Amino acid sequence: MFLVIFVVLALATVPLARGHLTRLADLHLRAVPIVFAALVVQILVISLVDGGPDWLHPALHISTYFVALWFVFLNRSVPGAWIIGAGGLCNFLAIAANEGTMPASAAAVRSAGVARGSQVFANSGVVAHPRLGFLGDMFSIPASWPIHNVFSVGDVLIGVGAFVLVHRVCGSRLFPRWTLATAGRDAGCPKGSPPDEHP
Repeated sequence: MFLVIFVVLALATVPLARGHLTRLADLHLRAVPIVFAALVVQILVISLVDGGPDWLHPALHISTYFVALWFVFLNRSVPGAWIIGAGGLCNFLAIAANEGTMPASAAAVRSAGVARGSQVFANSGVVAHPRLGFLGDMFSIPASWPIHNVFSVGDVLIGVGAFVLVHRVCGSRLFPRWTLATAGRDAGCPKGSPPDEHP
């Protein structure tokens, strides 16, 4: 939910910065079906499917981050990709170091009012002896706010990267506009020759 706020904010502020949301149609990403499948798996693991061996849910959760980081690498010429990748890596390290669970601060969980039951796999929760706890869900949006949850420094980086991506592609005045020709020059392609867009 925290990341959704960043994306909505980015989209809402593009017209204010004299950008054009229609330019998002110029953005062609690689391996979208694969990362979409990973997102579906993550939703199933976190929210819908219970049961199975103890190792299954953590392993699936971690594997979705491998796919997401690979997706970011394939699309590294896209603006904001490296910021998003850095955020994803921070989250992945925290989750992998704690056997598939994102360690959360007890104070942040209380503040956000997001205590979870035990019916499904807890992708984020208070861990007795967290490893890399500073990369976990240490921050919160208070329960008194309409949208409340815990979030990590990795989530912030992903949100900032998404904001940069949307504004650069849309040509707002906040950042220099990104185009396929720009990506081609950055990748060492001849001027005016776009990079290969296929996986």
